[in-house]
Amino acid sequence: MGLMMGLASPCFGESSAPIPVNNPPAQQNSLIDLLALMSGHCKTLKVAGRTFPCRTVAYAHGDKGRVNFTVAVDDPADDNHVVSFSGENGKRADDNSYELRIERMLLDSKDRPKIDGLPVPAEQTYTGICRQTGNFAARKVNDVTCSATDNEGRKYELLFVSDGKPVSVRRIRQSSPSVQDPFK
Repeated sequence: MGLMMGLASPCFGESSAPIPVNNPPAQQNSLIDLLALMSGHCKTLKVAGRTFPCRTVAYAHGDKGRVNFTVAVDDPADDNHVVSFSGENGKRADDNSYELRIERMLLDSKDRPKIDGLPVPAEQTYTGICRQTGNFAARKVNDVTCSATDNEGRKYELLFVSDGKPVSVRRIRQSSPSVQDPFK
């Protein structure tokens, strides 16, 4: 579920060589039904321990319930560098907090195989969590934090902070909700 967005969000870091993956291309078995683009900047973006700047962060909900917090990495060595923290069955503790257990990372780069001209992400097993404060319905997100680690100790970290501009939410197709919401 590679995703490139055009919002500019300044972040500072260093570029580095791609992280090798040995997985086959991820299966594309879900269609995006909701997309939320967030404006702001990354205070932290670490990819397998390496610090990178980012261009933007998006929330993508699939019609089968999978959610990705997708980060367009500002990598001068790779215009297609995208990482996604991916999980299912997110939960809301209240109207302004959302939590998603991460069980995989999707990794896009210029070196990945392509379908219709777009890189197909490598899918790797990770465990972790993403937390978002704010509310898409109100078009306001304060921040997104994510942390995920694989069984070899490689760690991915994100701290994205909103600049206060309204979130751009697009419903692409109708689907059933997958959020566990104790208030509804």
